[in-house]
Amino acid sequence: GRRFRDKHGKQRAAIIIQSYWRSYHARKIYKNLKKRRWAANVIASTWLKHSKLAKIRKQLKLMRRRQLDFFHKKQSELRDQWLYISSHRRTIVHIPSLGLSECIRKTLDNLPLKENYQIGRLCELEDPNIDVIYVSPILASTQKLDKTFLSYRSIFLQQISHHALCISKLGEKSYISLRALVEQGSEQPASTTSNNTNERFVIIVPEALNRFPGQNMCLASLLKYSPKALKQIKKLIKDRSTYLVTGISHMDDLYISEYLDISIYGCEPESSYLYSTKSGSKRIFKSSNVPMPYGEYDIYNQKRLLESLAQLIVEHLDVQRWIFKIDDNYDGLGIAYCDIATHLPCYKNVVEEVEKSANQSVQKQSYAQILCELSDVLDKHTIYINKSQFNSWQEYLKVFLSEGGIIEAYPPSNSVTSITVCLSIEPDGHYSLVCSGDQLHAESQFSCWGLSFPQTSADSNRLNTYCSSIVEQCQQRNIYGYIDIDFITFIDIKTKQQNLWVIDLSIGYSEHISLSRVMQYITTGKFNPQMHSFTVKMKQLKQRLRNWQNGAPEYTIVEKNRYGILSSKLYHRNLSNLHYSIFFQICRTHGVGFDIREKQGTIFTLYECDHHEHIGMITISDTLKTTLSNFACYLNTIYQEITPADMQDSSNFILAVNDIENILGITQETNSNVSLNSSTS
Repeated sequence: GRRFRDKHGKQRAAIIIQSYWRSYHARKIYKNLKKRRWAANVIASTWLKHSKLAKIRKQLKLMRRRQLDFFHKKQSELRDQWLYISSHRRTIVHIPSLGLSECIRKTLDNLPLKENYQIGRLCELEDPNIDVIYVSPILASTQKLDKTFLSYRSIFLQQISHHALCISKLGEKSYISLRALVEQGSEQPASTTSNNTNERFVIIVPEALNRFPGQNMCLASLLKYSPKALKQIKKLIKDRSTYLVTGISHMDDLYISEYLDISIYGCEPESSYLYSTKSGSKRIFKSSNVPMPYGEYDIYNQKRLLESLAQLIVEHLDVQRWIFKIDDNYDGLGIAYCDIATHLPCYKNVVEEVEKSANQSVQKQSYAQILCELSDVLDKHTIYINKSQFNSWQEYLKVFLSEGGIIEAYPPSNSVTSITVCLSIEPDGHYSLVCSGDQLHAESQFSCWGLSFPQTSADSNRLNTYCSSIVEQCQQRNIYGYIDIDFITFIDIKTKQQNLWVIDLSIGYSEHISLSRVMQYITTGKFNPQMHSFTVKMKQLKQRLRNWQNGAPEYTIVEKNRYGILSSKLYHRNLSNLHYSIFFQICRTHGVGFDIREKQGTIFTLYECDHHEHIGMITISDTLKTTLSNFACYLNTIYQEITPADMQDSSNFILAVNDIENILGITQETNSNVSLNSSTS
């Protein structure tokens, strides 16, 4: 401080104080200005972002509106021209896309494999007026193919060789070659074969299949971002009558339809999604006046869930198990159930009180008692089908209430059979029943691994009546295309009468339709939608000629029943270690093949190329019992041959075999009881 002690010290101190003050004041103004400028930048950038997003949203809305207007316009044209289109040469562009919601797609493994279950669409080439353009969800690596697979490629598939194959007594043949032999009724190939069928299908592989790893995008979205594939399809369908068919509808279907300038054989994606949910299908069933399980739908809060379930338990005390289904789920993964009769402490007392006096006051008291205990019972004793996603009631309840869901009664019976009926609702209002079958369950009683085709568990007239009512309601809601209706049938313990409930509706082309098409194509058989029977025409020798008689033998055409076990979900990890030639050699060694003359045997469908751990299998025979026995026998034989000692838990073959053996055991027991009752009478 000595510098301030001389005669100019006060002046120097004043200068320093002023400079420090000016510096402080300027810095304060700068900071304030900087803060205001930062705020202005934030406001400006936020406003620009908001404006751009609003503009994009507006453009997207206009685009969606334009696509919807185009969709409705094309639907109207398809409806007016359907009679002509369905009877003349036409091209079907089939996109086996599973347009599930994003949250479901992220939980699914092998989504392209599940989409490729629809490869049986190629068997629609049975109709000479149909050409097929199939968009493949799987990209095969040519370097990884063995010679056997490449030999199939030259016969059946022209662009990708990872699809449906079968074997016969002649060795390996494609579906198309085998069908030609079946039509000839001979095991020797004709000297001149027509390539007409091979020229009527094309398989397109979108270039964007591997460009979005980890996103699990559906095939429609991948095709949308594949301009080369879209241009190729557009070039192929130029000046031809064409329409688009998809698996489960997605909003990107509208973009593809508009780009290709073709109509969609199906309904609007939003309508498809709405009425494919559990609550949406219940609305259709209720309007159709068809029998449904006791239950409640459109549940979005916990209070209503508990109150509705308590009321249902009081009203239906004979129901032992209650099922919870999330509205938006796939393959039974959103299902949980609780055995209320077993775990509810007050259940026995409630039953006794209601049996003594069923007046309103007793029911109210029982309702209050059940409601008090219900939350704790559900928390401790609910069983979840998808254990990898749901480990507790609170986790399941969170998803259930956010997505919405239903409560449904499980049939009060010891024997329950699920039935699937597949229909096609045409744009002009007519509909046809494509196939029907009894579901087979192995890993879960709510997940179907196969189908017994055609169904034999319920009266066909009754099923057709219910289907007709449901189709009428679907038409009122502008639902067209392919639909699957699920039923359950059971014998009521009290009345001993067979009941039939409608439980689910799925909109879209399914794997059941695909496999049934394969069976019809191979056997040249026909499905009778009135009787729910499948018959094939066969040559039968009218009169056997003796050695001394001359002339050609005379044949008559007879119709014979055929039954099939269809499955696309067989899995074995060791299949990827086997060459196809070795696998088919194993099958031939054990007599697993297709008899061309008798039109029965076993067909395999291969859905993937690089890993080929999954396989489809169709077994055909003249009786249902024989078909089930053969399927289980062949599957068990293959399992024993290809399973090493250290890979016992790497397959679902044995689960399928055990399920079939249980069915055969129940059938045998039922037949024994019927015979015993008949002899007693």
